[in-house]
This record gives sequence, structure tokens and C-alpha cells, in this order.
Amino acid sequence: MTVPRCLTIAGSDSGGGAGIQADLKAFAAAGCFGTSAIVALTAQNTLGVTAVQELPTGFVDAQLDAVFSDIGVDSAKTGMLFSREVIETAAAFLASHPVPLVVDPVMVASSGAKLLQDDAVDALVGRLFPLATVVTPNLIEAEALVGSGARREVAERIHGLGAPAVVVTGGHGDQPIDHFFDGREHVEIEVARYDVRATHGAGCTHSATLAALLARGESLLNAARGAAHAASRAVKNGLVEVGAGEGPVNVLA
Repeated sequence: MTVPRCLTIAGSDSGGGAGIQADLKAFAAAGCFGTSAIVALTAQNTLGVTAVQELPTGFVDAQLDAVFSDIGVDSAKTGMLFSREVIETAAAFLASHPVPLVVDPVMVASSGAKLLQDDAVDALVGRLFPLATVVTPNLIEAEALVGSGARREVAERIHGLGAPAVVVTGGHGDQPIDHFFDGREHVEIEVARYDVRATHGAGCTHSATLAALLARGESLLNAARGAAHAASRAVKNGLVEVGAGEGPVNVLA
């Protein structure tokens, strides 16, 4: 197979800015063929999320089986998983079909809508983190998981929860830096920050690009650097004219 194959396990964004829609665009921009297993549907636009409809876990499992059994998967990422039941379904399948895995612990939308149920956090940490190649929280998600602190400290705490490697992304906080920690090495990856009112989907774009670069054979650190660059560039070229709220990033520019 000459074209790397990437799978996103996440929710659908009807507004097209985040979720599987953002992931598939990022896969394509990185030269990969993208597939998806949709776990939830959202009624969403640039102003926010108005409804979430979870899909049956049996159907999630069927999507995973359909993709793995025919197309194959060189790397995967998870995004919005919403519930404990979905997380346990995805984790059980991935445990028996191991591939390089990026876990983006999506907890809250940029609009503030809750995208992960309270009782699902333990399952996310206990079931998915140990299967991950890398976990990619933004600073808000990282602090929700392990409390506040400098990115270095937060990354170490998340690693202590069972994540083999961590990238605390730099879109939030005072310093535009992605902090990488793999249990041995701390690396600060500088990120260009742009004052553009179009950041919707930046986190999805980052984690999807990281997964795509792993599928292409890049080292984890080089993939993290490439993902930081791609997400920053996507914000720089964001589509501020789309919608009345926070516009979507543009990874295809």
C-alpha cells in the first residue's frame, strides 16, 4: 500500500469546522487517505453546539471492523468520544488491533459545550491512555485532568496517568509553545500565534496531522513538530468569513 491510511474515531461537526470533518481534511493535507468511525453526531455551527446524538456502540464497532478488515489502518486518532460506553468500545477494539494512536482528549468545545460526560473521564484515562502513542491535550484539558501548573509539570503528571508520551498544545496560555514529554525528554516546540478569529478545529487539525505523520513513518517528535506547524498555519489561513462566530481553520490553504 503506497498511500498511508489514517482513521479518525470521533464525532461529526455539522458545521464542518472540527471533528471528523477537520480530521479528514488534515489527513488529506498530509498526503494520507482518511477513514472514519463516527461515534456521535453534533448539531453545530460557528456559534456553538446545540445538540449531541450518540451512536449505538454496536454501530461504532461495526464501522471499526469495516475499516480495519478491508482498507487497513496505518495510524489512528481519537477525538470527541462523549461517553464511557463509546470509550470502552473503542478501547476494546484498538487493544486487539494495535496501531500508532493519537488520543486527543476532547472534553469541551471551543464554544464551551461539554463533549465528554463526567463519568467518562476515568475510562478515557484508564482504557485509552495506555493504548496511545501520544496524548495531545490543550492546556485547559490538561489542567482538567491533572490540575494547574506549568506545562512541563502538567505533561509529567499526564504521563504518570499512563500516557506513554504527551504533547500539551500551545493554543492556550501565555506562551505559544507545545510541550512534548515522552518520559525521558522534555522538548518545547515553538508555535507561531496569530490573532485570527478562526481557530475552530485547530486541536483536531493538530492531532490528525500528528497521526498522519506517524502513518508516513515520521518519528514521534518530528510528527509533533509537523503537527504544530500545520495547526498554526491553518489558523493563520482561517476562514473568518464563514459563519457569525469563531470561524474554522483552513489546513488546505
